[in-house]
Amino acid sequence: MTERTTELANKIALVTGASQGIGRACALTLAVQGATVALAARNEEKLRAVAEEIAAGGGQAEVFVLDISSEASIKDTAKAVIAKLGRIDILVNNAGITRDMLLLRMKRADWDDVIATNLTGTFLLTQAVLSSMMKSRWGRIINISSVVGETGQAGQANYAASKAGLIGFTKSLAREMASRNVTANVVAPGMIETAMTAVLDEKQKAAMMQIIPLGRAGTDQDIANAVAFLASEKASYITGHTLDVNGGMHMA
Repeated sequence: MTERTTELANKIALVTGASQGIGRACALTLAVQGATVALAARNEEKLRAVAEEIAAGGGQAEVFVLDISSEASIKDTAKAVIAKLGRIDILVNNAGITRDMLLLRMKRADWDDVIATNLTGTFLLTQAVLSSMMKSRWGRIINISSVVGETGQAGQANYAASKAGLIGFTKSLAREMASRNVTANVVAPGMIETAMTAVLDEKQKAAMMQIIPLGRAGTDQDIANAVAFLASEKASYITGHTLDVNGGMHMA
């Protein structure tokens, strides 16, 4: 955790998937930099624990239960955040799921669920908060993709497609919103130590290390640092960009 600053003072940040892993790290880091953070995910108990952690460090956070696969939940949450906090300045679209399977065996439901959550959910939530950013003539939209959205991955056709889709979506959004001083960027993590990667066995992890030039997995804080940078004024002239945070695993 970085030292408390006022970099994002008076900014309102909405972070999805904020109950654990990368989302939690992003929320904590944005709060440390002065933002008031709207924590959104399905697990209210875990969200409240994160909110208490932020409050203990002198920050401010509010909890909002969100099912990113539900259009009604997305619209209700966006309205609730704006009603409670006044506006949304920073949106971190982090929530996502995997349903891994070789393409020949992949069920249509597994394809639909991943696309609906990872890609359509991001589209709907972004659409729901844009008017708030346009009114303020300031905004930061940061979408969490993945290295597999750039390289592909066997057994993850649905996940890779959803994460690649986020990159194209973000570039289009950046072009549309630039005149309103709203930037849109992507952070593409590589091998990060999270609950999602904890299921890999030691042989799989060792194989991954062989293709990472820095020779180690990243941390959720590595991703949070990149997100905080893109949310700041320091990144005001960056839009439509994909920031790879992968230890050299993939070099575009």
